[in-house]
Amino acid sequence: MSGTSLSAGNLGADIGGTFTDVVLEIGGERFSAKVLTTYDAPERAIIEGMRRVCSKAGVTPAAIGRIIHGTTLATNALIERRGARTALITTQGFRDVIEMRTESRFEQYDLNLTLPLPLLPRNRRYTLRERVGANGRTLIPLARADVEALAGEIAQARYESVAVGLIHSYLDPTHERLVRDVLLERMPGLAVSISSEVSPQMREYERFNTVVANAYVKPMMKRYLASLAAKLRDEGADCPIFLMHSGGGIMSLDGAAEFPVRLVESGPAGGAIYAADVAARFGLDRVLSFDMGGTTAKICLIKNQTPKTSRVFEVARSYRFKKGSGMPISIPVIDMVEIGAGGGSLAQVDSMRQIRVGPQSAGSEPGPACYGCGGLRPAVTDADLLLGKIDAAGFAGGSMALDIAASRQAVGAAIGDRLGMDDETAAFGIVEVVDENMANAARVHAVENGEDLSGYTMIAFGGAAPLHAGRLCEKLGIERLLVPPGAGVGSAIGFLRAPFSFEATRSVYMRLQDFDVATVRDLLAELESEATSFVRSCDAQAPLGVQTRVYMRYVGQGWEIPIDVTTVAPAIEAYRGLFEAEYAKLFSRTVQGLDIEITVWAVNASTAKAVAAKAEALGALTPLTTTAQREVFDPALGAPVTAGVFQRAQLAVGRVAAGPCVIVEDETTIVVPAGSSATCRSDGCIEIVRHGSKPAPQAVAAEMAEA
Repeated sequence: MSGTSLSAGNLGADIGGTFTDVVLEIGGERFSAKVLTTYDAPERAIIEGMRRVCSKAGVTPAAIGRIIHGTTLATNALIERRGARTALITTQGFRDVIEMRTESRFEQYDLNLTLPLPLLPRNRRYTLRERVGANGRTLIPLARADVEALAGEIAQARYESVAVGLIHSYLDPTHERLVRDVLLERMPGLAVSISSEVSPQMREYERFNTVVANAYVKPMMKRYLASLAAKLRDEGADCPIFLMHSGGGIMSLDGAAEFPVRLVESGPAGGAIYAADVAARFGLDRVLSFDMGGTTAKICLIKNQTPKTSRVFEVARSYRFKKGSGMPISIPVIDMVEIGAGGGSLAQVDSMRQIRVGPQSAGSEPGPACYGCGGLRPAVTDADLLLGKIDAAGFAGGSMALDIAASRQAVGAAIGDRLGMDDETAAFGIVEVVDENMANAARVHAVENGEDLSGYTMIAFGGAAPLHAGRLCEKLGIERLLVPPGAGVGSAIGFLRAPFSFEATRSVYMRLQDFDVATVRDLLAELESEATSFVRSCDAQAPLGVQTRVYMRYVGQGWEIPIDVTTVAPAIEAYRGLFEAEYAKLFSRTVQGLDIEITVWAVNASTAKAVAAKAEALGALTPLTTTAQREVFDPALGAPVTAGVFQRAQLAVGRVAAGPCVIVEDETTIVVPAGSSATCRSDGCIEIVRHGSKPAPQAVAAEMAEA
């Protein structure tokens, strides 16, 4: 499947909540398109986008050698509760685990706290008499007759999908495999997911949720992926199709159909990969990735040119997007904070007469009021339009005219009239609230990871991010901002930069005082074989790299920290030293007199990442002037200013545009605040630096622009 010719093109397709982004790289050139997402048949937007980019490139779909796809369909199905008719089979006595949750309260002092409902109601949860102990030994054997009797009930209830999650099955999957075998003997077409394959990790609440989520979306995703492949073939694109997974790598179509829960956050993961690629080009080790599209904003910390990862992620948060109020999914995932703040996020006035923005979004149907598709409530895009950040006639390269009168009507009716504000002030309020929401999310994410953002560089992409990134930098004290080429379709470009990868995990509890080198070597070899064989199913020839991590904690603690042990042989003192160093880095101390324990082992196999070409140093800098101007509202001043208007193509390498100005391209617009200057770097990135910052040649460029 990896035998793609050098002349063949690679296509990335990202389905978002508002737009579907399609990018084709062929013959050393890149062509892109944004198409409104078609909710009833998402593949239609991909096909339309493919036709557009192929037309721009002057090729047919037959010239595409590989397609990499990311989608929010699995996530949306979980949020909207529109998955398959699903049952859960679990151990007797554990039927209500997914409803009881944990003891954590996501709103500590709310006496009226309402917990989110489990994905499956109680009457769809079944039990079997069996038990595996915490040491992996069978305490109560599973009788095949019991499974066969339960299979009859499942068949009679006409379930499309079944999740099997038995207690401690990550240590011994025999019982789960027996249940699957009996179910498939009785119902060959049934979709069955077992937790020992989907998420073989300790903590039954997270594990059961994960296998239920996988089963819930599996039939829908299997049908969608099969339909997409067929329709692409009908268009002439008869080539391998791969899926971006939430851990930042690429998996096969078959793997995605079997483990669709790994597609949760696949689109945002592509954006983080793109930001890491840009960071590598500039040699940046401390980067804040800012991805703002039509529905959500995603913020991710990238250190040493690698996105931060986690093994638990929450979806479908039901309580003001608070951590703990959603459904925990135990899979490898790029760690990011995601909030309901996008171009389509809707604004309203609450009972306290305060402006609130999101998390509800207008999406693509009907979209913001200015789209003219029936939307009546004001969205962030409507406010940006009224403030002059967006050109009504030039939106999406002029392919989509915006109705400024409709924006004015919506903003006035929902915000201005209720608060006694003129339309411009109401629009300013909407934008300032959404910017502050994003800034707060970034601050909290940084604090949770022990980071100070003042020394970071922001990399902004997504259709709406360059409109808001300059203001966000002002709020966060960040002095340097990079907007890469193709920023409006950044996640789709990221798909084309991602390696094939898969992470195999296993929960095997072990204290360092009981460390068994032979057992550890066998376990890691088994995990490496599992991970590499999965990657080899996608690419049979490329060299592979392997990373090994163990999750460690002091005995008695509730949660672990990941420790990279790739470069050391299994040994007590080596593991102890790495853990204590990382623990001290996070908490400024170690705990004396306590033994250390390992709970989870993880091996990630991946193909090599593409080596990013370094951005070259700039020579002579040339100030750029323009006669094109328009009024743009400056939130720092609280008043409109006259801003220069540049086409991005005007900014050749070394050209400097002084703020306030706007830099326009087909898929987004960059707003450069007053007191900042924008320079085009050798790789096409627009570098925006606030005046007074020290790095050269940006400070020189700012002085030249002011002169």
